[in-house]
Amino acid sequence: MSQFPFSRRSFLLAGPAVLLQARTAFAQDADPSVPAEPPETAARNISSFSRQDWRNHFDALGVATIVADTTSRALHYWSGDGSDYRVYPTSVPMSEELTKRGYTKIVRKRVGPDWTPTPSMLERDPSLTYMAPGPDNPLGSHAMYLEWPAYLIHGTHDTRKIGRRSSNGCIGLYNQMIAELFEISPVGTQVRII
Repeated sequence: MSQFPFSRRSFLLAGPAVLLQARTAFAQDADPSVPAEPPETAARNISSFSRQDWRNHFDALGVATIVADTTSRALHYWSGDGSDYRVYPTSVPMSEELTKRGYTKIVRKRVGPDWTPTPSMLERDPSLTYMAPGPDNPLGSHAMYLEWPAYLIHGTHDTRKIGRRSSNGCIGLYNQMIAELFEISPVGTQVRII
């Protein structure tokens, strides 16, 4: 009989949630005067999240701050006063060609977004068509539009995409997580995609 009170499968399924809670608690208790350690090398899943410090990316928190790490496939959020730090697993662009990195900000937000394929998407797949809000919409339940045209932070109804290189350039989150992030990220939130 195993010494563990749960199966290997339940341990593997519970591990990411425990890791998120531990990392968030660690980050909230961290002394802001002590510089963060450099990010670690990332693998493919939540256990590879690299710790981020907003000071490595911005001079001030502004109204709020987001750093989306395309290597570890995680989005880091800090509130404007620094009291709230959260980490979310994400999907990232499926290729380097589709990946845009740099500084931007949230310029508008929408609950129940509609979706129109971009010209480059139509080149790759001419069968794509406009989609109204709903369960088949690739933007999920909420979308936050960035200064860069056609680049968003949004939800997804296809949960298999999270943790993978699966988007056409956007950063995707589980619908319940984008709903949470949407509520706490005002228009004007500064964003860096690395």
